[in-house]
Formats: sequence, C-alpha cells, structure tokens
Amino acid sequence: MMTALLMGLVLLPGVSVSPMAAPQAVVQEDKPVFDRLAAVERGVAALIEMQESLAGAEQLNEWPYEGVYRVRGDKGRGRIIPLGYRVGGTAISAWALCAAPGWKRDKPRRVAVERALDFILEQLDEPGLAADFVGAYDVRGWGQTYALSFLCQLKARDLVPRKQRRAVDKAISSLVETLQQTEITESGGWNYSRPGRGKGPSDASTFMTASVLQALFSAAELGETLQPKVIARALATLRAARLSSGAFQYGSDPDNATGRGFEAVPGAIGRMPICEVTLLLAGEGDQKHLTLAVDAFLDEWQALEDRRAQDGTHEPPYMVAPYYFCYAHLYAAQAIEGLPKELREQYRERFRARLFSVMDTDGTWNDRVFERSANFGTATAILALLQPDLSYPAAWEAPAPPRKRTTSGGDGR
Repeated sequence: MMTALLMGLVLLPGVSVSPMAAPQAVVQEDKPVFDRLAAVERGVAALIEMQESLAGAEQLNEWPYEGVYRVRGDKGRGRIIPLGYRVGGTAISAWALCAAPGWKRDKPRRVAVERALDFILEQLDEPGLAADFVGAYDVRGWGQTYALSFLCQLKARDLVPRKQRRAVDKAISSLVETLQQTEITESGGWNYSRPGRGKGPSDASTFMTASVLQALFSAAELGETLQPKVIARALATLRAARLSSGAFQYGSDPDNATGRGFEAVPGAIGRMPICEVTLLLAGEGDQKHLTLAVDAFLDEWQALEDRRAQDGTHEPPYMVAPYYFCYAHLYAAQAIEGLPKELREQYRERFRARLFSVMDTDGTWNDRVFERSANFGTATAILALLQPDLSYPAAWEAPAPPRKRTTSGGDGR
C-alpha cells in the first residue's frame, strides 16, 4: 500500500467528512492541523472489516497480530501464528474500538467487540496461553498483558456485557496472578525471550516490563491485589536500565551498558516514553526525564521510520525492529499527555505530523511487511490519536509497611 502524505491538503470550513473520507490537514500559516477524529472514524471502519477467524469459527472473532515468529501447529498444520499474538492483537484492536467515540450508537462495532471478548475469554486457559513459560522465546506474556489491559478498560468503563461480567472478573484476577507468577524473580520484570527457558537467569525486557506494569496498575485500580515485592523488583529493573543519556536498555543489564546500538538514544526512542510514564505512575519518575523521552522520540523519529515496513528484525546501526514503530507511537502519545498542560498542544501537533505522514491511502497504519498486521498498526494509531480524550493510566502507590507494635511496660506506659 502506498503511503499518504497529507501535508498541504485543505479541508474547507463547514465541509463534513464521511466515515470513509480521507482525514485531511487544514493549512493555516504553513502549520498543518490534522483531523484526528476523522482518522479515528475511518480507522474504526477499517478494523471492523479486518476481523477474521484463524480457527475457522463461523463468526469473525479476532484480529491476529502477524510477525515472523511462528509455532508448530497440531495435526499437520505446519507453522502457525502463536496464540499469544492472536489474543494480544485481538485485545489491542478491541480496546481501540471501545475507546473511539460513538460506541453506544455503533451496533456493528459493539457486535465485533463482543465476539472478540468471547474469543479472548475462551483462549485464556488454552495450552498456548497458560501460565507456564515453556520456551526460550514465548510470546504468551504479550497476549496475557494486553488481554488484561483490554478487560480492565471494559470493566472501568462499564462496557462488559451482563452475561460476561463474572467471566471477565475471573479472567482479570487470573491474569493478574499469572503475570505475577511469571516475573523474572532473579532480577525483576518480564521478558518474552528467556534463554534459560524460564528457569534460569534472564535479563528483563524494559518495554515489556513497562507494558505489564501498566496493565497490573489498571487491575489494582479495579481492586485486584498486587504483590508489592513483584512491583518493586520490576520498577527497580526500569530504574537500573535508564542510562545517563536518558536511553533505556533493551534488556536490563547495568553491568553491560555500552550506550551504542540498542542503547543509543535513536535505538531506544521506542521504549523511552513508556518506561518514563510507568516510572512516573509509580512515583519514581520526573518531568525532566519524561520531557527528554518525548523530545528524543520526535527528534530522532527517523531512526524508527527507516525501519518501518522493512524486512528483518534488529538491524544496525540502532538495532531497531519494524514492529516497534506503531507501539512506540502509542506510548509517545501517552507520554505527551503527562507533560505540563501548557506544552501538550505543541507536542501533539509535532507528533500528529509524523503519524499522519505514514498513514496508508486506505486510512490504516502498518509497520510490518505483512498485510494482516495492519490491524495492530491501525489500533495503536487510533489509541494514540485518542490519548487527549482518554483517562490517564492508573497510578500505583505501594502499600505502607505495617507499623511495628510496641510492647508496653508493666506500669501500663
């Protein structure tokens, strides 16, 4: 698909935009203002059209994420998309559909999300998404993390269908327990790639650790109980992975920091915003580092663009993989909303100029070479564009340690 460059297109005042009309830019004194809500509306329509069923269900019920990673299928099915990708991609797409305006009056959207919810709930106990980490490379944690984020968003906004409320509550509790069970206990945090097959030492992935923490914080806000030591270890991992430049290591290993490749600022801009936001949510970040992360994302954005929709994964000079592009934009937009109020609009404009510059002509976004992964790209773009209208992520405050009891003397004092 061709990339649409929207700079210079004029939307005249008073002209309405149909759901399938291309979002356009209003040019005022050489300063483009993008119609983000028209883009969201068009992206929502595209997502509904992309819903499918890999397992051959009669009803379309999922938005599987597609990457190079495959697992062995049963009954001679060859290499197939892992369940973690199918559930995670479905959750992110459904999350975007719920977040977009017009939910109550959009029956096709509600039906699509209800089918997706049924699919997710049905898969949580399947072997491909069970609690155990069984491989050196295992993406089930991504499915669990974004399933939890999606379910928490549904519950927080009272959008869970009545017939599914008990199942959703049970799933949220189960996912919270599972994610805490599968932390890297030696160092804290989480990683989808563990050379020790989950049993030996492994570095945590900073961008996954931050994503899991945000999902767990959302669950805690709804009343779920977190293990303070699990959270403390994960936050310590993020703190230790931040280099003096503001870049975050890809895999946390403070004893082996080089500041090059993965760890150079251009190589880290995809994870700096989410890491800084997550630390800030836990009371361990600050505005200085958050602003630095957003500035780095915007200033070094070309390092991400150079790898968008390219073959391969981590390629020099900065070891950026294409699949961080859309992910990075979601959390950069989130970070912008954490900046001081008086700064946000100027950052939003710079951000939207970059995001709209890579929108495809059909109103979707895709950072991979696979056509199917446009569902993930479009969903993350929708969520990024909607950040100014959404509630900010849940914060976390560790419970105070119990006070020591004192023993009074024999005289009662």
